[in-house]
Parts: sequence; structure tokens; C-alpha cells
Amino acid sequence: MESVELKQIIGKGEGVFATKTFKSRETVMVGIIEEILDKNDSHASQIDENKFARHAGLISKVNHSCDPNCGIRVNQTGGHDFVAIKDIAFEEEITFDYVMRNYKIEHFPKRCLCGALNCRGSITGWKDLPKEKKEEYKSFVAPYLLKLDAQSS
Repeated sequence: MESVELKQIIGKGEGVFATKTFKSRETVMVGIIEEILDKNDSHASQIDENKFARHAGLISKVNHSCDPNCGIRVNQTGGHDFVAIKDIAFEEEITFDYVMRNYKIEHFPKRCLCGALNCRGSITGWKDLPKEKKEEYKSFVAPYLLKLDAQSS
């Protein structure tokens, strides 16, 4: 059983929150692929260059942040586990940066509403991320993003 729950956030919709504390690098949510898709949509996860999936459970409800507390680790099934980048407190919202699994962003508003102090102002894909941020995230992104970067160099 996952130690997270879905809650309403006033003015923002829904979010996923921790029901226990998590230490840095601890698995927060296990990604179980429910359905393979032939194209992207707003609740799909990119799992390879031209392959998308829908995850079971609350993974599709985790909100974006330009200052996330979780990153991505691809598990043995190809699903995306969410792993704590830093310690997460009880009742803290679980967030990740959508660039961690999407090479380009197609289904989100141009203006980011995450509210982080270091907000980029828009939800971008990995291809548009500054080099310094890519380096910072390198251990917490889907490997195909690094492969696509290497191919485009």
C-alpha cells in the first residue's frame, strides 16, 4: 500500500500528499503501467521516444513543480517510480518536474502555476531545459531523455 493520498487544493484542484515521511532516495510511489498508448495526452507518461503509457493509481495526479521533491526512476516493468529527491515531510504535497519524463510538452498551459521561488515561468520539456538543470536532474530522469540528448548532439 502506498503512503500517499489524494486531496483537494484550494484554487489548484487535486494533489497527492504524503501520509508518512520519506527520506531522500526512498521510493515514494511505484509505477505500474495500466495501458500503453500510441500518442501522448495530458495524463500519459512518456516511456520511450515515441511511446506513452497510463499508470495505475495516483501517479497521473501528481502535480508539476519547478522545485520538485520527487524524481523518476524507471522500474523493471518500464513504469515510472517516484523517488524522493530530498526528505519529504508528513502531509507534504508530492511533486515532480514534468521534464523528468517528457522530452517535449504538448498538453499543458504555457504559464506555470507551481509557485516555486525558482519557477521557470512555463512547463517545458526536457529538450528545452537549461544545461545546468539537466545536470542537476540527471539521476532522477527517465534514461531515454539522456539518450535523446546524446542523439541530438
